[in-house]
Amino acid sequence: MRLLKRTGGWNNIESSLDNGKLKELEPIFYPRSIAVVGVSGDEARVPALWFKSLMSSGFKGDIYAVNKKEGQFHGHRIWPSLTSIPGPVDLGIVCVPRASVLDLLQECAAKRVKCVQFYTAGFSESGESQWADAEQKMVRIAREGGFRIIGPNCFGVYNPRHGISYGPFNVMPSLGSVGLIVQSGGIMGKLLEYGLVQGLGFGKGVSIGNASDIGGADFLEYLALDDEIKTIGLYLEGPRDTRRLFEVMRATTRTKPVVVWKGGSSPAGDRAIFSHTGALASSAPVWSGALRQAGAIEVQSLEEMCDTLLLLDRFGRLRRGNVGAICGLTDGGGGEAVLISDVCTAAGVEVPLLREKTAKALVNSIGQVGSVLTNPVDMSQRQSIAPVVKQALELVVGEPQIDVILVYENAGVLLDIYPREVTRAVNEVFLDFGRRRMKPLVLVLPPGPAEARRREIEEEFKQAGAPIFPNVERAAKAIRNLSR
Repeated sequence: MRLLKRTGGWNNIESSLDNGKLKELEPIFYPRSIAVVGVSGDEARVPALWFKSLMSSGFKGDIYAVNKKEGQFHGHRIWPSLTSIPGPVDLGIVCVPRASVLDLLQECAAKRVKCVQFYTAGFSESGESQWADAEQKMVRIAREGGFRIIGPNCFGVYNPRHGISYGPFNVMPSLGSVGLIVQSGGIMGKLLEYGLVQGLGFGKGVSIGNASDIGGADFLEYLALDDEIKTIGLYLEGPRDTRRLFEVMRATTRTKPVVVWKGGSSPAGDRAIFSHTGALASSAPVWSGALRQAGAIEVQSLEEMCDTLLLLDRFGRLRRGNVGAICGLTDGGGGEAVLISDVCTAAGVEVPLLREKTAKALVNSIGQVGSVLTNPVDMSQRQSIAPVVKQALELVVGEPQIDVILVYENAGVLLDIYPREVTRAVNEVFLDFGRRRMKPLVLVLPPGPAEARRREIEEEFKQAGAPIFPNVERAAKAIRNLSR
């Protein structure tokens, strides 16, 4: 599949963002009311879980349960149909058998619903022509009825500021400025869980599934114009609006970083994608080239996407990503220095030499130990550790060619060798540096002995907003992506 077909490539594409997109999609992200279709007395089923999730997440509008069998659910009446609901319905969440969908859409038109998101699956992704045709008919009915469709085969909208939880799971990480557009509901769930663990906050998101009607380009344009969103992450399998998507992406990256993970880089992945969202295979090299031209940051895994979003959220984009590293807080710093140097270089991150005057100042402070005359700085020594670490850190930070500080702390060993108050004093040096925000600070805290206490240190850093990584490989890839 070709992504670009215009003579002259991107240089001839004049792309701008349409401010009308905010108004067009506002009822989706800020609905006055939501109807969950399919709710019954069975609390273990998805519709019931979804309804309860909206109740507990503090949705700011009216919530209606719909099922033709009627009844009561947690003090709410179950209405027999959409049209029987007395008030307006902006957003419908549909969890019904696929055979019932086309009839339901006629109700949506009659009720003047603004948008319907379909958890219901089994359409074009099934590989069955009759259900692929049904998906196309769904879109035709929606267009004629004046409403929009998200999905099918998706978890739809997430907007924590308006009390819209993510699907039936009620995963609610802290509020933030990261926006998500994700074809896979499960992948979006993992992104939100990562944020919950790492302290990464999200502002809005949407799981688009088959994207039969509203596509990734529409949602990207909305998030690009949304002042609450500063960074955008996309997981895509095979969008149907590819050309428009790249035009919008190119316009978006002028003001906001966009991180893209394209699924299906292998034949097995391509097969899985088709059965997941009905998307067709596309050339990985063509995608990579188009993403570079659009100014997006391409990542290759869930971890790399999460880590990159975390650093962009904390530090924004960097002109460069040269690393100044501090290691060897206990003995063994020589090997740690080699590890950091090799891994960063393999990832495309520079670890430049320090200026001669800085190297001499470090020797005067620490002594002629290990790799101290170069970068990474080996702190292997045993005297007055916190003051010496602070001095070394300030010397490295003062280097004009250094953009990011990476600290490798073998916390378990540090805790075993020194009294707890010594370890606390060393970590307070790093916490204080992070609070002063002189340069971005990234910490690598590999698992090891004294694991329970190491996790206490990790949690303290996370509470302070410091990005923590379990190994140098993940940290180096994320740092590289900041300067792409």
